[in-house]
Amino acid sequence: MATTHYMNGRLKVFCGDITTLEVDAIVNAANSSLMGGGGVDGAIHRAAGGQLKAACRELRRRDWPDGLPAGEVALTEGFALSARYVIHTVGPVYARGEDRSVTLAACYRNALALARRQRMHTLAFPAISTGVYGYPFEAAAEVVLEVMAGELAEGDIEVGLCFFSADDARAFDAVAQRLGHDSTA
Repeated sequence: MATTHYMNGRLKVFCGDITTLEVDAIVNAANSSLMGGGGVDGAIHRAAGGQLKAACRELRRRDWPDGLPAGEVALTEGFALSARYVIHTVGPVYARGEDRSVTLAACYRNALALARRQRMHTLAFPAISTGVYGYPFEAAAEVVLEVMAGELAEGDIEVGLCFFSADDARAFDAVAQRLGHDSTA
């Protein structure tokens, strides 16, 4: 599948392995323990090596003894990854009948704000909360597009949305098209 660009080329959508990307930072869809887990979180921990777990353990000891709250972010080195840094964020667990879109949006906004404070220019996100946390993919895509439209209007950060499957990338593109976002292949 080809990469699709939105928002004057500042947002690109593609499928691939986020652990191999050469960017300033990749975002980890972490759990609150920061100790790794399944999905993207486990893949990032495995690819980064044991130093990442030690750094996360120190973050827990120093800053987040009760775990990283949903919507918040924490920064570590990338260690054995191609990315220089990892920005960890905990997405909301989906709950039917309870709107958690503000928390999901905070994951993206807070990661972008941290990247700006660290003078980063390239950032890659996975699909936060759409796996085992059960957030409906189309609803999550709408949140991401709203955040990116506001956050990427100014500044010099380029964002990649790195999906594990081509089906997810196509589904995101379909939501973007439905919401009127123009794209270039």
